Amino acid sequence: MAASDDVPKVVFRIPTPALIAAGSAAVCATPVAWAAPGLQALYLLPAAFVWWVLRNRTTVDGERIVARSTFGKRVVGWSDVKAIKVVPKGWLSAVLADDSLVRLPAVRAGHLPMLSLVSGGRVADPTAEPDVEEPAEDASAPNEDTTPPPLKSEE
Repeated sequence: MAASDDVPKVVFRIPTPALIAAGSAAVCATPVAWAAPGLQALYLLPAAFVWWVLRNRTTVDGERIVARSTFGKRVVGWSDVKAIKVVPKGWLSAVLADDSLVRLPAVRAGHLPMLSLVSGGRVADPTAEPDVEEPAEDASAPNEDTTPPPLKSEE
């Protein structure tokens, strides 16, 4: 069974309630847009925002990452990804083998556990419990106590 059969693809997108902002901006621009000829061009701003929200996304599956930006698309295989660059308040970026960056639209640091699952472990999950086992003491080794003996006072 291939890795893509184990875990379905995941699409990270900008939440669609962001479109409410575009609708609100269009409604608020209406009185100004119809005040003089040519000001109807103000409607291009909310329309551009709608295009940006609907277009920007990152699709990830077991074989590749597809980063779709406002005017382009970049397909990167997991074999080309060296690391994931985490920016605390921004979108993540994939660091490629040639040290170039591919921005991953709508993927944030909070999405790392899902990204780890979909990538088949190629990306480390920061929320996973570490599998640390206590080293077993060797019965044949002497107990080496490196603590110095207590000092005696002369009183």
